[in-house]
Amino acid sequence: MRRLAAAVLFFEAIVIALAIPVAVTLEEVDGAVAAAALGGLAVGCLVVAGLLGRRWAYLLGWVVQVLAVASGLLVPAMFFLGFVFAVLWFLALRVGTAVEGSPERQ
Repeated sequence: MRRLAAAVLFFEAIVIALAIPVAVTLEEVDGAVAAAALGGLAVGCLVVAGLLGRRWAYLLGWVVQVLAVASGLLVPAMFFLGFVFAVLWFLALRVGTAVEGSPERQ
């Protein structure tokens, strides 16, 4: 489960980071605001991916998913992309448990 969840968070970090220039150029968001909000969220994805050895990190993963959907306030396309990654996160936890076993067995 950990590897699949980490992969979702890694690719989510890439997508969120790529939303920074979109926010600045198309949505006319201030560069500092876009870099702080979206860049911080992208770094948060990577930090949570690194912490997935701990059980409470999976809850942080859900927090990241909520924040990713909320980033749609800066870039409206992120409402959709955040929802897609939230579904992928759910599936990673659901399918990952079936494929890799429970976190206690790792």
